[in-house]
Amino acid sequence: MSRLVFILMVFSCMAEALLAQQHPSLILTREGVAAMRAEQAGPLFERAVAEAVQQVEAAMQQGIQVPLPKDMAGGYTHEQHKRNYRSMLLAGSLYQIQGKKEYADFVKAMLLEYARIFPSLTLHPAEKSYARGKLFWQCLNDANWLVYTAQAYDAVYEYLSAAERRQLETQLFRPYADFLSVENPRFFNRIHNHSTWGNAAVGMIAIVMRDEELLQRALYGLPLRQRASGETDNDGGYIYEKGQSRAGFLAQIDYAFSPDGYYTEGPYYQRYAMTPFMLFAQALDHYRPELNIFAYRDSLLIRAVYALLQQTDEAGVFFPINDAQKGMSFMASSVITAVNIAYGQTQDPQLVDIARQQGTVSLDQNGFALASALQQGQLRPFRRSSVMLRDGADGSQGALAIMRASNTRTTISVPFKCTAQGLGHGHYDKLAYCLYDGATEVLQDYGAARWVNIDQKAGGRYLPENNSWAKQSLAHNTLVVDGRSHFGGQYELASQHHSEIRSYDFGQERLQFVSAREVHAYEGLELYRSLVLWQPPQLYKPILIDLLQVVGEGTHQFDLPFHHAGQLLDMNVAYQTAEPPEVMGEAHGYQHVYAEARAAVDSPLLRFNWIKDQQFYTLTALAEAGDQAILARIGAHDPHFNLRRDAFLIHRKPAAKNPVFLTILEPHGSYDPVSEIPTGPFSQVAGLERLHIDRDYAVFSIRTSGGSQWTFMLYTGPEASTVRHQLSINGNQYEWEGRIAVQSVP
Repeated sequence: MSRLVFILMVFSCMAEALLAQQHPSLILTREGVAAMRAEQAGPLFERAVAEAVQQVEAAMQQGIQVPLPKDMAGGYTHEQHKRNYRSMLLAGSLYQIQGKKEYADFVKAMLLEYARIFPSLTLHPAEKSYARGKLFWQCLNDANWLVYTAQAYDAVYEYLSAAERRQLETQLFRPYADFLSVENPRFFNRIHNHSTWGNAAVGMIAIVMRDEELLQRALYGLPLRQRASGETDNDGGYIYEKGQSRAGFLAQIDYAFSPDGYYTEGPYYQRYAMTPFMLFAQALDHYRPELNIFAYRDSLLIRAVYALLQQTDEAGVFFPINDAQKGMSFMASSVITAVNIAYGQTQDPQLVDIARQQGTVSLDQNGFALASALQQGQLRPFRRSSVMLRDGADGSQGALAIMRASNTRTTISVPFKCTAQGLGHGHYDKLAYCLYDGATEVLQDYGAARWVNIDQKAGGRYLPENNSWAKQSLAHNTLVVDGRSHFGGQYELASQHHSEIRSYDFGQERLQFVSAREVHAYEGLELYRSLVLWQPPQLYKPILIDLLQVVGEGTHQFDLPFHHAGQLLDMNVAYQTAEPPEVMGEAHGYQHVYAEARAAVDSPLLRFNWIKDQQFYTLTALAEAGDQAILARIGAHDPHFNLRRDAFLIHRKPAAKNPVFLTILEPHGSYDPVSEIPTGPFSQVAGLERLHIDRDYAVFSIRTSGGSQWTFMLYTGPEASTVRHQLSINGNQYEWEGRIAVQSVP
């Protein structure tokens, strides 16, 4: 080796060592800060800076407030510690962007006060969590605090003296990282959104402190003794498989996501978990570029951002799959963070459109670049499309199918849940779906029974009714057999199984189709459900056709609920109200439901017409002798009024064998409350006829009030879509190619 080459290698190593010592180095970088100071920011970034200045100035005027922990979520001490870490993060970012020392002084004073009190803190006094925190009632919130505070510390690191850094790291940060990990392995060492936050918290503070042992702990988890295969904890997060540890940040990416970016706990918790996933990944990308973390598993974290955005309605509100607080949207700060970091990796102009709708960006080089791209018009409208999001680490555990069809009036969206259980936040709702007309929930999912951060409602925790109602099958638009939830409402059993997508076709603009089955929810019964989203030129908006059939032995009671949550206008059968309303059962959610009225369906069609958000809808279903319609309402056995008093319809077959439910959900008009004029208040579906239905084939016809008639031909089996099918039904021949076809009847 020549002397020149040796000298160059030495200088290269010295440069790398120097770079490794530079701060900030998590989300902000020295190079990124220099660029932000040198270039002109777009209006979106300037607005974000102005809002941050306002928040931080207000916090500085209040002084340093670090109360001793006392309250649950929503209480003063809980919310104050949240305000503190947010204020520290913003102040640290402003210090880097604007260079004003008063912001660094504010962060320093706050951190030193935390370092002063932390050694004396015991576990939080509220004994409500499996992993009690110190500043907060659960370790999850403590991990939140450390994720954000690590960024603030990184931002002011070089402003602090060596003695101050030593004090913070020995009295606060290293003990806190140990507390979240080695002192709480059940919290830290599993596949769950809680653990993702814990891994990110420990890993990010490790990077700031240049603590390699902590970083390895965050990436790969704690070394644990082997246990039995498949062991789980009570909250549903898998810890072990086949005697091997499954823990740490890389394991979270390996096991929590499917190859399509679907997060097994559902979009509500994916939205929450994307913050630690993306923040820690960004920090690793800066500090350990050799990991190539954003390329890991075929760029899975980036694809997860797009999968998350696809799981929203037209207003950006997330579909309430599994435990979910309804109304959570892509306006959440966690999604803003994910979108900004994803844009930094992709420069995708569709993400510029998302940022435009969100109306803000993060205070870092990613947000700066995104705001600049928006100012320069580098935007392409984000397109929500029909997608199949597989579930399971290898994509083999069912899927969430989302169908969308648009016309000039609206976009109809149908998320169809055929997934695995979803860990501890999963619901017992196999083959359930929701129906959206734009941003209106036409058929809704209840979501979760929880008032997040509302102290009056059990400190913001999940309520008992989340288990007794919201998770039960009756709370969803899916079939309930013999008054029992899927898998008997047993988590351990439900976790062993998943639904199966049999076939689908999203390739036609006006005709989309998906078919799935569930064979484990009820012993001895196979459930098949096919959904068709169709936009004929003669009808007002796209309609949804719902075909559900059961194959098995014995006679059972079958209840098919439709959670319309609207105002009943009319039915085609006479119903008798119950005075007082009767409670429908004793368990599996029925104990929370009143039967307010019942009707014997004495017509070949059951019609239910309602209004929701000034829009008219009609359910038209095939009926048979003995069928019943029940007008139900939530609210029984709810002494603390924890549940909404929503109304829904139940189509019951009280004693049937191998039943078939064929239902049309039709949006067909609107009402103007100012002119007081309704348009199209009545259904256009005049007839529905079943011609042939079995496991693999379905042929039926629809007739409209205008005289049009169509025959639908479905093949739901597993063969390729190019197969040509032939059926002879009552002397008539039906032929078609592919999964689905529609023929107009002269």
